[in-house]
Amino acid sequence: MISKLIDRIKKKDAPIVVGLDPMLSYIPKKITDEAVAQHGESLEAAADAILRYNKALVDAFYDLVPAVKPQIAMYEQFGIPGLKAFIETVDYCRQKDLVVIGDIKRGDIGSTSAAYASAHLGKVEVGSTKLTAFDEDFCTVNPYLGSDGVKPFIDACNEYDRGIFVLVKTSNPSSGELQDRVLHDEDSTVYEAVGFKVNEWAKLSMDGTYSNVGAVVGATYPKMGEILRRIMPKSFILVPGYGAQGGTGKDLKPFFNSDGLGAIVNSSRGIIAAYKKDKYANFGEDGFADAARAAVLDMKEDIRVNAFS
Repeated sequence: MISKLIDRIKKKDAPIVVGLDPMLSYIPKKITDEAVAQHGESLEAAADAILRYNKALVDAFYDLVPAVKPQIAMYEQFGIPGLKAFIETVDYCRQKDLVVIGDIKRGDIGSTSAAYASAHLGKVEVGSTKLTAFDEDFCTVNPYLGSDGVKPFIDACNEYDRGIFVLVKTSNPSSGELQDRVLHDEDSTVYEAVGFKVNEWAKLSMDGTYSNVGAVVGATYPKMGEILRRIMPKSFILVPGYGAQGGTGKDLKPFFNSDGLGAIVNSSRGIIAAYKKDKYANFGEDGFADAARAAVLDMKEDIRVNAFS
């Protein structure tokens, strides 16, 4: 699967993934009003508004980016209607030939982890029929239960040609409370220890030069990104934290390998809610999708000029 993502990145010359993390506060009033008029003030209305919003956004930028990353919590908060909107969003993005990274951050042990892997990357058996549930190309995985929690996802990667991004050094400010702690018996940090494990797991699912087992490392920590790039040479790095969280194009240099590959950078509200920013205010609410496209083009140029110069 990583070879498919690399192909899309090269074709569109954009190591960019757009986070489809919709909040109702991001959605123009016209869309929410139409959804409420049809469904009343209900979970169904919220889900309908999200789906309309997502489709308009995807229509605006699908030709510019190789991938999208819907965050499942933004859909789960609206219950079953929200999960249906998640599935329909995944399906719509697939129709546009986009690689879909399900940001689910799952991780457990044994049959529970295998069930998560089947739901998001594999298939489930109903009688003699094998069916897909959410059907993403990649998903994010929490590794803090160890190999028992990660191995079922790797098995799914190998069986169904899928991929994962393992949380290693996350972009949030408090990540250091645990991830930066020093393991005195090894003279390394927790995030480095996880990086070494990711490098081991990567060898279990190679797809050409790179592995289907990637890592999540925040743009907000470029020095740590440089360390982890060396530790995990065969793993693609999914880089959150660009834009709204403070990461810049210059911060991205350490995440890429010398071949110009090895990383894909995420931006969520900086793109999908771009029309709310002063820079794109001239588009107005009705032009929210055009504002998102403009933000993608600006991000692409920032990365080209500052990450590869």
